Order: sequence, then structure tokens, then C-alpha cells
Amino acid sequence: MGLERTSVGLDVHARSVSAAAIDGVTGELIRQRLVPDQRVIVDWVRGLPGPAAVAYEAGPTGFGLARALTGAGIRCEVAAPSKIVRPSGDRVKTDARDALLLARLLRLDDIVAVRVPTVAQEAARDLVRAREDARGDLMRVRHRISKLLLRHGHVYYGGEAWTAKHEQWLRGIRFADPQQTGTQAAYDADLEALGLTLARRQRLDEQITTMAADSEFTPVTRRLCCLRGISTLTGFALAVEIGDWSRFTGASIGAYLGLVPSEHSTGNSRRQGGITTTGNTHVRRLLVEGAWHHQPGYRIGATMRARWDQATPAARVREHAGNQRLHARWTQLSRRKKTHTVACVAIARELAGWCWSLATLPDTDT
Repeated sequence: MGLERTSVGLDVHARSVSAAAIDGVTGELIRQRLVPDQRVIVDWVRGLPGPAAVAYEAGPTGFGLARALTGAGIRCEVAAPSKIVRPSGDRVKTDARDALLLARLLRLDDIVAVRVPTVAQEAARDLVRAREDARGDLMRVRHRISKLLLRHGHVYYGGEAWTAKHEQWLRGIRFADPQQTGTQAAYDADLEALGLTLARRQRLDEQITTMAADSEFTPVTRRLCCLRGISTLTGFALAVEIGDWSRFTGASIGAYLGLVPSEHSTGNSRRQGGITTTGNTHVRRLLVEGAWHHQPGYRIGATMRARWDQATPAARVREHAGNQRLHARWTQLSRRKKTHTVACVAIARELAGWCWSLATLPDTDT
């Protein structure tokens, strides 16, 4: 339990903030409705019987308020919304009641806090997520193009799709029928969107590569890239999204990312289901994609050796053991007749543990 006299709960929205404060000495409950201005909130908290501690839920308003309160010398906890315990019979939900609940939980030291990133870390995360958005946009525009062409009988048989040859074939398609003017306009718009999205993705890739080469995430990124299936873009994204790897262990990071089976056990009965799919969706997708690379036989090529040259000897030894282990696990699961998708998720869970092992290595040359 904190040593502060007053516990403050804030229900923060874009245009309003509902506040509730509990004085631990007198038991007085103070309620206030504030404007969402950081200076106003800090001044109001400073006017309470001190010292005070503040809690609010993580959400779309970000971490600026937490940084402002911390900078003013006020302890602030940003609560994980999914971890807030609410009474099952409570059917009334208002901003004032939510603020009071946060104040009470903070008083009992029952807040599960999320990690507040620094400004630089949040900027790197914004860059990584912008690249992820570009990837999703590119996938959607490609689907629109291929399905529009399929409806009109145009199917590409010249090899792999979305290569330079394929795009040249796309540019040559025309809907000459006067009645298909609308179709041609829609097709031209999709081709334009394709070109713009590719350019945006390329620009973001270059910015990420530059930041990965010279930033606070560079050592972790280089160590992670020693594992198969983790390129510079993937390694940087993992380093940025996880942030403080020391929060976890090799066993707990899989559960944090939703890569462990769900379970319902009681008495002598134990039932397991699919993976929980909790936590960071972006990181989980990257690990699953990286896990597929461990299915083929493990051979050390020129790309891997170039990545080794940027890592410490300890990281090279550990990644070599990890690559061998993960391929052996693929082989073992295949012999047990596990489906490829089940095996891949199992490998992704182990890959998360190996990433943690490399990320927490001391950054030394020995």
C-alpha cells in the first residue's frame, strides 16, 4: 500500500475528466469534474491533502497525463483496463463511479499498472505501428484489385503474384467496353492506391532501418536478429513493442502475448482450449510469422553470418542453440502428426522465450 494520504481516481475522456479523491485520514470523499487540461488536473491534485497518488485507466488519451503528474512529483499509476476487478452484480456504470472505483483500488494497492513509455519510446512505437498499418492497407488494396479482376475474368498465370512482372501485367489491363467506364475508374483508383501504399511502406521501412541502426533499441534489435525469421524490421518492432524485457521470464512472456492454451480446470477435470490470444496482437503475429522460418533445415548462410558480426559472442552462441532447438521442435511436432498451424504456434511460444533470453543478455563483448 502506498504511503500517500489521498488516493485519486480519474476517469479520463477526450473532453471531460471525472475525479474522485479519498482522504485516508478523515475518510472524506471529494468529487470534481475537470476539463482535460494537464495543468488544471495537476493543480487540482496539488490542492488536495497531500501527499496524493493518482490512478487512471489506459486508453486512447495516451500517457501525457501520467508524465505530467510524475513530472510534478505525484505518483501516478496507469491501470490496465482488463485487470480492473468489478463486482459481478454492479449494473450501473458512470464516470463518477468509475473514478471512485479507481480511487478505492489505488487505496488498497490493487491496481495492475501498465508500463508508461518514454516520449522517445512512444515515438518509435508510433513509427512501428504506422508501418503495420501500411502493411494492412497494402493487403486490403491488393485484395480489392485481385477480386475485381476475378469478377471480370482476369486471372494471372505468369508466376508469383505482386512481383514487377505481375504489376506490369496489371498496368496493361483495360476495360474497353463503354458500359464499363465505372469499372475502369474503380480499377484505376485501386492501382493508384497500390502505388501510394507501396511508396508509404518503403518510406517507413527506410525510417525504421535508420532508427534500428542508431537508437536505444539498437543492441536489442541486433541480438534478436540473430534468430531465424527475425529481420531488422521484425527485431526492431519486437524491441519497441515489448520495451522492458526484464518484466518477464522465459516462461511468462508467452502467456503475456497470448500464446499459451486457455484452460478450465476444476477438481480432477482439466480442459485446455485454443490459445488465449491476449496481449499485443502485433507482436504475436510477428512471432508466428517468424516461427514458420524454423521449419526448413537449419543452415548458416551469408545473411545470418552478417547479422552475427553485429552481435556479441554470447548472443551468437545463444542464438545458434535457439535455432537448433526450434528446428528440432518443429521436427518433433511433425513426427507427432501435429498440424502445421498448431506446431507453428507452439514454436512461436518457444521463439518468444528465446527472444527474451537474447534481449536480456548483458550488452558486453564477452
